[in-house]
Amino acid sequence: MKSFPMFIRTKGRRVIIAGGGEQAAQKARLILKTDASIVLAAPVLDDELAALVTAGRAAHHDGPIESVLFDGAAMAFVATGCPGWDVSLHALAQAARCPVNVVDRPDLCDITTPSIVDRDPVVVAIGTEGTAPVLGRALKTRIETMLSANLGGLAALAGRLRENVTAGVPRADRRSFWAWVFKGAPRDAWTRGAEREAAQAIKAAIVSGGAPEIEIGGSIALVGAGPGARDLLTLRAVERLQEADVIFYDRLVDEDVLELARRDAERVFVGKHVGAHAWPQERINAVIVAEARKGRRVVRLKSGDPGIFGRAGEEVDAARQAGIPVEIVPGVTAASAAGAALGHSLTERGVSDTLVLTTATGRAADPLPDCTRFAGPGTTTAIYMGVRQADRICTALRARGLPETSPVEVCVDVSKPSQRLLSTTLMGLADRLLEDKVPGCAILLITWPMDAGIHGAYGVTSEASLERLKFA
Repeated sequence: MKSFPMFIRTKGRRVIIAGGGEQAAQKARLILKTDASIVLAAPVLDDELAALVTAGRAAHHDGPIESVLFDGAAMAFVATGCPGWDVSLHALAQAARCPVNVVDRPDLCDITTPSIVDRDPVVVAIGTEGTAPVLGRALKTRIETMLSANLGGLAALAGRLRENVTAGVPRADRRSFWAWVFKGAPRDAWTRGAEREAAQAIKAAIVSGGAPEIEIGGSIALVGAGPGARDLLTLRAVERLQEADVIFYDRLVDEDVLELARRDAERVFVGKHVGAHAWPQERINAVIVAEARKGRRVVRLKSGDPGIFGRAGEEVDAARQAGIPVEIVPGVTAASAAGAALGHSLTERGVSDTLVLTTATGRAADPLPDCTRFAGPGTTTAIYMGVRQADRICTALRARGLPETSPVEVCVDVSKPSQRLLSTTLMGLADRLLEDKVPGCAILLITWPMDAGIHGAYGVTSEASLERLKFA
């Protein structure tokens, strides 16, 4: 190493930022995360820095800058934008033995600013000694996905309870106690948002003299894998995948998404898709509960959003009836991804002020759902699992008065490498689906503009095409 990484205490200390423009503002935003007293040294400050002074978040030194200004400061940043001034101020800071960073001048830097993952009081700093800042930011992004957003709260709670642990837990048992807090049930509960439950469990363990000998049960997370592209997963979804002991996934979950999971996590394909349920829902319910009862972290990975046509309710009920902690991690649903892929909004003033998410397919024993009942002027209807029901959908929309020239977007494999975006009309939908051999996993977006009104049916979709589509 050419630089030794360490953390500098800022409480009750000054940090000098020399400069009044954007570069100085960038450093100020960084130091505002600390409890340091910020001194802005410049004749004139830009609006952002001036607002910090007005709000009492920083002090303004607008007079001559001398070495004494840097005496006793924790560190200094020089960001005047003038090479001559930067060199002079660097010399003044060094004369006061103040560690200094000169922006864009690594040869004049005693200290460098790392990429920071902030989960205060947990802080991760990534440095590349100035050789590869882009790599540092990429590593920061990866670590951001690994650490839950509320992790700092658990660390802060542990700090507040440390004296209680010292008094209530024998020295020989403290290491295992803290391992339980940060790796066991309290960490799991805290991460899924049950902070009060976690705090109560920790306090009860302190009173009882140590961590429970046996942790009863595991947990279940119903995780939305999004439409396909793995970089559309939420940070929380990635966290759950990296924590999981076993993952049950569907046919539509992309292999790239599974690569985000722990290497040693067990992966079970449940083969569930429309019309061919290799794993009936009841069996899935039973097996995820059984695995959680073994004390394992279970992820039920579903394409899109678990709460939108994902039968999440049945799995949540099964977990709750078994007394197993369960959470739903939302994902980007296909309709949102389709709109983004098309490059336009699903709602638009003056065109469509209502968005309807509906499905054309239900359980085998149930009547087919009326997926067009909310369609009307000013609506965009996103129909999931509607390709095989296109004839019924067209007939129903025609009966409701949707003009035959109304636009229909057919979005196939949204966000995946095989993505296709097809534009047609209500009149041409059936023929287009056949011509392009559209599979059943496509989503249909049908816009009924406000000014279209209700005209009644006109124009006829090819009956032969509709008949063939039933068997496509």
